[in-house]
Amino acid sequence: MENTDPAGAAPTAGPPPNSPAPTDEREAGQASHDQGPSDAFRRFMADGWAGDADGPTARDEIAPYAAKRRATLGDRFPTDALVIPTGGWRVRANDTDYPFRPGSDFFWLTGCHEPDAVVVLHPGPAGDHEAVLYVADRSDRSSSAFYTDRRYGELWVGPRPGVRGTAQALEVDCRPLSELPAALGRLSPATTRVLRGYDPRVDALVLPYTAPESGPVALDRDAELAATLSELRLIKDDHEVAMLGEAIAATVTGFTECVRELGRAARLANGERWLEGTFWRRARVDGNDVGYGSIVACGHHATTLHWVRDDGPVRLGDLALLDMGVESRSLYTADVTRTLPISGRFTDTQRQVYDVVARAQQAGVEATRPGATYLDPHRAAMRVIAEALHDWDLLPVSVDESLDESKTARHAGLHRRYTLHATSHMLGLDVHDCAQARDEHYRDAALQAGMVLTVEPGLYFQPDDLTVPPELRGIGVRIEDDILVTGDGPRNLSAALPRDSREIEDWMERLGRED
Repeated sequence: MENTDPAGAAPTAGPPPNSPAPTDEREAGQASHDQGPSDAFRRFMADGWAGDADGPTARDEIAPYAAKRRATLGDRFPTDALVIPTGGWRVRANDTDYPFRPGSDFFWLTGCHEPDAVVVLHPGPAGDHEAVLYVADRSDRSSSAFYTDRRYGELWVGPRPGVRGTAQALEVDCRPLSELPAALGRLSPATTRVLRGYDPRVDALVLPYTAPESGPVALDRDAELAATLSELRLIKDDHEVAMLGEAIAATVTGFTECVRELGRAARLANGERWLEGTFWRRARVDGNDVGYGSIVACGHHATTLHWVRDDGPVRLGDLALLDMGVESRSLYTADVTRTLPISGRFTDTQRQVYDVVARAQQAGVEATRPGATYLDPHRAAMRVIAEALHDWDLLPVSVDESLDESKTARHAGLHRRYTLHATSHMLGLDVHDCAQARDEHYRDAALQAGMVLTVEPGLYFQPDDLTVPPELRGIGVRIEDDILVTGDGPRNLSAALPRDSREIEDWMERLGRED
């Protein structure tokens, strides 16, 4: 999850937010229990090093794509300076931080992983923009910070690319972060837009613009920048599709390893945690992290849509709903769900529910085509589910009445008692990608080639729902795949994982034999 908490951002290197003010004995970046360096120690640490042997930094493959994206964004605002920060560290507890993850919009424009960084696009006379990326320079052996600063010192956290390395890798003009305040101070609020909410110091340095004749309009200007970034990210370029493919391939491996661990998980009181950890290990080995909190929901936990406690048992005879995705090192995330019989075989009732969801998902996938509306996959999936609920005498009105979206509908949405969530969302750098896009470009828009979205219908019968027969209570099923819209029809990027109930059983049996 990107760092959007203003309390967590800081554009200049310094002590953690909860650390004490430095004293004569301690320096910035030291914790309260650290021993301050003596003068003799400073002198001893100042020399005797072999020096920086690092050679030129290789170009990152994202560099040309990021440059094109910056140019496209600049074209939308030809006369405005654009300021996009990444955010900074967020405190987990006292002087410990959550792992840093760059802001998605910032990363899309730069490919830079460094905390506290800010990219500024300066408009030129021809309407093009010059990009300047402000990053913290190295805290290497040229200063005492390399051994005193717990957060940035390279003895503590290892080398960072700094200004020179970042410029070489990303092929963009880079300057020290210390120059940022002066640079932002030179910008006119009337011709500057800021991606706000990521970095409070950036927000403070570029004051919101107030038009005298119409009152405050800064939120409109800045919100338009945020919306435009989301809207530009709706269409994935070739590099993004490839990075999603890497994330999905690792996710397929993680699911396979979880199936192999079902037996061991079943012997633990909180076996869901074992499966969660199994997948997390794969995410860390093949990627950056998990793209979101993994949902490992066994038995009736599967009827809780976002079950992320993952602390329950794994029982033979139950279903395991696994909603998980690897975030690649390039920060693109997969989002895949499979509902599996823990014993390796569905019961007749479980198969009945599962097969309806599978048919609904297939209908949704087939509706994912250029020119279709964003909601068409959802409508196609919901019709299959509503028809099944009606056939099972669970829907107290007709299928068309429940699916009626008109303002005059009297019985609309009754099927949602058993399938509450929408069927799709965009996918990319964020699991719920492009969230700031305006409805006319997202929810109310037509699908276009290059979009990637999930198709994930589900059926959930709560364990205490007296409107369903006892044999259905506590069963939850969701099936989710990541679909690329192409001119030739939908392309299922996660098709390597079986979906059909019989194929799942055969796959699980085969994995068991291999073990």
